Amino acid sequence: MVPLDKELMDLSINDPTPVPHFDASQEPPPPPLSSEGIVAQDITQKFLSAAATLEPGELIKDGFFSLFESVGALEIMDPKMDSGCLAPGESLDDDYDVTRPLLPSEVVGIIDQLLCLEMAWHLGYPLSQTLFTSFYVEKMLNPNPGALRDADFVRDGGDRCSRDPMHRVLRAYCLGLLKSCYYVNERIKHEHSYEEEDFVTNTYNRSLLESIDRYEIRDEIIEARNVIYDVRHKLTDEMAHALAFRLELRTAFLRAIELCELRSDPESLSLPWAQMQGVWEAINKTRHLGKPVPEAFSTKIQRRLASTMPPRPIVQPSPEETYEHFKKLIADGLNVLNVLNYADSQSLLNFVLTFQAQKPQPLVFIRSILQNFLFHDMVILGRLSIRQVLDDDLSIVVLPSSLLLDPANDSVEAPHHPRYAIAHQMELFRQRAAQSYLDIFRAFCQNRCRVRRTLFHSLQDWEMVQADAEEIDQLLQLQTEEKPLVYPPSGDEASHSLPLSSWAYHYKLRLMEWTVQLGFELEIYQADELAGMYWYLSHLSKTRARHLERIKFFTTHRLETSSAAAATTASNAKAASTASSPQYARSKSYLRVTTLEAALTSELAAAFCDLYIALQRLSLIPRPPRPYGTDALRYEVRMKSFANIGLPELPSFEAFSHAVNQPDTPTIKLLDNAAAAAAHAHAGLEVMAKMSAIEAFAVGSHERWLESVKGWSKAATALGMAVSKVKKAVTAAAAAEGSGNDGVGGRLQVQVPRPEEGYHEWWIVPKVTER
Repeated sequence: MVPLDKELMDLSINDPTPVPHFDASQEPPPPPLSSEGIVAQDITQKFLSAAATLEPGELIKDGFFSLFESVGALEIMDPKMDSGCLAPGESLDDDYDVTRPLLPSEVVGIIDQLLCLEMAWHLGYPLSQTLFTSFYVEKMLNPNPGALRDADFVRDGGDRCSRDPMHRVLRAYCLGLLKSCYYVNERIKHEHSYEEEDFVTNTYNRSLLESIDRYEIRDEIIEARNVIYDVRHKLTDEMAHALAFRLELRTAFLRAIELCELRSDPESLSLPWAQMQGVWEAINKTRHLGKPVPEAFSTKIQRRLASTMPPRPIVQPSPEETYEHFKKLIADGLNVLNVLNYADSQSLLNFVLTFQAQKPQPLVFIRSILQNFLFHDMVILGRLSIRQVLDDDLSIVVLPSSLLLDPANDSVEAPHHPRYAIAHQMELFRQRAAQSYLDIFRAFCQNRCRVRRTLFHSLQDWEMVQADAEEIDQLLQLQTEEKPLVYPPSGDEASHSLPLSSWAYHYKLRLMEWTVQLGFELEIYQADELAGMYWYLSHLSKTRARHLERIKFFTTHRLETSSAAAATTASNAKAASTASSPQYARSKSYLRVTTLEAALTSELAAAFCDLYIALQRLSLIPRPPRPYGTDALRYEVRMKSFANIGLPELPSFEAFSHAVNQPDTPTIKLLDNAAAAAAHAHAGLEVMAKMSAIEAFAVGSHERWLESVKGWSKAATALGMAVSKVKKAVTAAAAAEGSGNDGVGGRLQVQVPRPEEGYHEWWIVPKVTER
């Protein structure tokens, strides 16, 4: 039987009809349609005449021609849009043979490239551009393997024991890799993250060995390590160790993921992470043994995935970048386990704050592990209820050894008993405040941009929490028979302690401060806005410091009252001392450190504000042209998220403008105030730097907390030096020319650095240099 293409070739050779030649400049003839059912008609002139009647921009669309069809028509044969478009000479068939023998160096090279692609996936790139570009991975996953024996490069490959040993090593590594990816993907999907910002969980209709048990895969890896031992006489010792280390990494990674589900003793959970640390350093030292096999990876595999996207370039970090990222991933995996050592609620909060503030920020997988530890099954750290943590926080901040938090209240069943009413009202408050309180922890488990946006949305919720807390406080006053006190700053007017609303107000102020501080870190404010935003930060911190003094006043009074009552009823002085419980000492310590931190924030922010005002006066920080806006409108937009907050009330634009410009204060006085405030802040930060982990409420995160305090201290020192240079230039210009501001711009040059270039991302110290 003659093949069809041969038949057509013979017909074309024997056909005597000459092939016409057309000039490119001439209009091509109509297609030669010979079917009797089709009547061809030239509509070119009719189409042009109809198109000439349309107005510019007018569109005519057939009612049955959908948007999907129109977009599809645009995509056809466009290499950037059409996933089926092939380049000239390109084929969809595989041009790589996965059954070919592999050298040990090639196996090391392929594994190292898979490590680079795996890290690219952890960094947020999709599997289609990373691991799914490997022919070995594609052959293992397509078609979907239902059992371990099917998860292979070669299906129906006969006796696996007689196969190439290097193939067995590579297969075992790929099994461990894909199973690890499955667990990572599932953990991230079960926690709160943003796919468009953090991580792509799409698997493109690939299973990632979901149906295969991890213990079977672990056995395969052990067998592969035994294979390396059996053929060690054919390998150098260095090559055998290189292959074994890479398999050991996969075993340790699987073990680490498995143990993280337990949320038990961090010492036992840290063993596989510590093992990974040592193995990773050994892998890095044997990278030079690998021989790259670039043909084992291809973008054409993307056409087989369940995706409408055309093939995209492979994303592969360099080996050096991969080493640093994996090293950071393993270190963060070890550090995140320390959150399980619960000491108190404020230490837990400081752990989350400092852990998430690291630069670079922990990867989304580590952040998902932290969320799992905190929120899985609504059991905090695997052993604490939400009520326990919330009551612990209330006890530290506003209610140490308080009747309101006494567990014995729950056992009272008489409806008319005061303790019964107290238990009921406190439970109502917990139900209202618990979710808002937990949302603070959850917000800081996100990327930094998302943290700020989430805090903005949480402010209004905390406004409502404070309002509800005030109502409950008023009801509790009747049950506790609390007498109002005259708080010194309020003059002659007596007031109650209002512990629950004070607690909510304290956290609302902290959220507002964090929001402003993250604005500096994320470079949201322009250079000429820094003075105003530092003034507002100082205003918020000063407000919080005054509020903490009020809490301290009522807490101290409650302690003195309890001690006096105990001394009156006790038979000896020892019994009186029991009224001063450790909870009072803990609360007093917390109020001391947090009041100091608020005061230092206010001092340092005021110093930065004064310096930037002086620099603007001296025209060292130019204002960019804004022809379509005014300062008032810009202030309204910048403060929009704070405008709906009732307390503290947002300052008016006139008050804000006066505070930022300070027209009645000379420039030299501004610089003196900035220098004094920076010196005071530096002295206070030195005191904070000497605090222990317990004193600073930073158990489990003291090193990171101390590093942050030192960063603040260095920023205060650098600020003092910058103020000194500006003051010196102003004085010299005044002495030389007899006027205050003239000539300073010719002596100094000021550059506002990026946040990561300074000592701390929240304190942007300008670089002042002499010309």
